[in-house]
Amino acid sequence: MTLYGKKDRENREVVDPIFGSYSEDHDLPKYKLDKRAVAPRIAYQVIKDQLLDEGNARLNLATFCQTYMEPEATKLMSESLEKNAIDKSEYPRTAEIENRCVNMIANLWHTQPHDEFMGTSTVGSSEACMLGGMAMKFSWRNRVKKLGLDINAKMPNLVISSGYQVCWEKFCKYWDIELRTVPMDNTHHSLNMATVMNYVDKYTIGIVGIMGITYTGEYDNIEQLDKLVESYNQQTDYKVYIHVDAASGGLYTPFMEPEVNWDFKLKNVISINTSGHKYGLVYPGIGWILWRDKAFLPEELIFKVSYLGGQMSTMAINFSRSAAQIIGQYYNFVRYGFDGYHEIHKRTHDVATYLAKEIEKTGIFELINDGTHLPIICYRHKQTPPAEWTLYDLADRLAMKGWQVPAYPLPTNLDNIEVQRLVVRADFGMGMAHDYVEDMKQAITDLNHAHIVFHKKKELKPYGFTH
Repeated sequence: MTLYGKKDRENREVVDPIFGSYSEDHDLPKYKLDKRAVAPRIAYQVIKDQLLDEGNARLNLATFCQTYMEPEATKLMSESLEKNAIDKSEYPRTAEIENRCVNMIANLWHTQPHDEFMGTSTVGSSEACMLGGMAMKFSWRNRVKKLGLDINAKMPNLVISSGYQVCWEKFCKYWDIELRTVPMDNTHHSLNMATVMNYVDKYTIGIVGIMGITYTGEYDNIEQLDKLVESYNQQTDYKVYIHVDAASGGLYTPFMEPEVNWDFKLKNVISINTSGHKYGLVYPGIGWILWRDKAFLPEELIFKVSYLGGQMSTMAINFSRSAAQIIGQYYNFVRYGFDGYHEIHKRTHDVATYLAKEIEKTGIFELINDGTHLPIICYRHKQTPPAEWTLYDLADRLAMKGWQVPAYPLPTNLDNIEVQRLVVRADFGMGMAHDYVEDMKQAITDLNHAHIVFHKKKELKPYGFTH
């Protein structure tokens, strides 16, 4: 979460209700508790007014997170807010629903009949990545100790492409792991299979493959990575395995591209995480992680808890949290089924394809990702002729119409390239896509005729919020 403090206070430190009550002439403090209570209606209206000028989530093309659910799902989730997901004994039906979700996802990800898979829900895919990383570290340590390796001689390392999501940097920082990044370059916008194994040694806890790189939406070639790892493992006692960060692709690829081999069908893929709140179609706050077999989940990471009543096993980093998002995920699984998810994702893909074609038609952009896999469009200015405006200027113009579209540089080695990205979600229909294209074309026309350009060409920086 973002850190806040005294330095972040606004100049005006009170809010003023305007809807008539005792609070009409009584300013409410922003940064300390008021002495008296106010009526529920007043509290509601004050807070609602504070949110009036915030961006419309439906027009936020920066976020991967779901911004719409059906009213029935929202109602069911609101009726489950008070249920604590960690209290398995008190809410056994909720626990069973979580279990069903894990089993459904395991089936989607092709767990094998002889595997004793295990899995759990998490607050999001970032927590799931942390758990996957912890399991890799502890499993590695247990394996190499038996082989006589001095685990204190060198810092253990994790191998991943430079297009990683920041949660992996956090994991390595928190748990004293060296983050070994395989650079992306102009010909490799995903994990470079020609060089990845050069980064692996006896101290490698695992390799992370990404199904949906945050920067561009592209897939790592997990099938080829599995072959490289298999060849490596046949030549050493110091085995290395693959964790797949499928935050975006985990609940999209099985429905749209079943021919892609990336999951537990591959021998050396031992764990996978995903975001239920991305293409699992649930509001933010739900992720999932599965291990193909309990052999890859060290016992020392599983804690027994008895003080909630009954005996409960847990390994989550977070403890108490609402079960609402778990209920929401199960609602979607029951409501849509396999065909329903496919139809929703197919419509989303069609919208992405339309946007990519329209953006290409402008003649001024080069597509880096055209939505072939995930429905994510990423593009840059063509090298020639140079425009007098930047993608940051275009983002500003689009924001005037309410569209939130990020502009940012690509990762290290490609950070001289400024790109823009559109994340197409299920609630971004073809009608909205046509509106967006019209607004984008108008913004380009306005910029081409503008007398002032606000952003220097050489200025490369993240635009807006980071997702």
